[in-house]
Amino acid sequence: MTSPFRHRVEQFAPWLLLLAIVLVWQAICSVFQVSEFIFPSPLAILDAMVEFAGPIAGHAWRTYWVTMTGFGIAVVVGMLLGFAIGSSPFLYSAAYPLMTAFNALPKAAFVPILVVWFGIGAGPAILTAFLISFFPIMVNIATGLATMEPEMEDVLRVLGARRMDVLLKVGLPRSMPYFFASLKVAITLAFVGSTVSEMNASNEGIGYLLVSAGSSMKMPLAFAGLVVIGAMAMAMYELFAVIERRTTGWAHRGGK
Repeated sequence: MTSPFRHRVEQFAPWLLLLAIVLVWQAICSVFQVSEFIFPSPLAILDAMVEFAGPIAGHAWRTYWVTMTGFGIAVVVGMLLGFAIGSSPFLYSAAYPLMTAFNALPKAAFVPILVVWFGIGAGPAILTAFLISFFPIMVNIATGLATMEPEMEDVLRVLGARRMDVLLKVGLPRSMPYFFASLKVAITLAFVGSTVSEMNASNEGIGYLLVSAGSSMKMPLAFAGLVVIGAMAMAMYELFAVIERRTTGWAHRGGK
């Protein structure tokens, strides 16, 4: 298989796999006559998306801007904490175990507390998206800085570079592949966090739509909400992947 043809096949592979899954899904529902109240078919979900296009779009926009607000805060806080922890061996040894323990806490458990503090609405969803997504960013930035080769730093220091110069001009660029990898993970987690919060503490958003549709036994509508949240997360993932390829192509071999 020639390299250009293989590369093109790899580009369309996810879509071909998705198409195959949808066809098999539809065939199973049609052949076995699965009830929509149990497991709706792709065609039933598509009908629900068309029928409720207006409400779905409104809830999707609410979830999107809430998620991106929490994610934006997570990027800023994650980069600042990651830079501080990664630039200091003492902070890295002291803070990393504590941050790991914090990350192990179930973020859904914070939602009732956030509701008490900020009330029902966008506040808890934004903060839940932030809490669940800042850790990968912080860890990857800190790891990229903390694992910088000592030999390289020694050479630069001999040449007159200060510690901050080494971190800003060598450490941060070296951490960019780690950073973009963390963004692709964090954005999907941010959508999970905001949706979970909306399911418990909101009257808007895809999370609220899922609960409302489920309580009304409108399973196609509920699955339509899941499709929309998955599509938004996948779109943002691909956006960061494109930016990563354009800005850190030097870190990837084989043209990937």
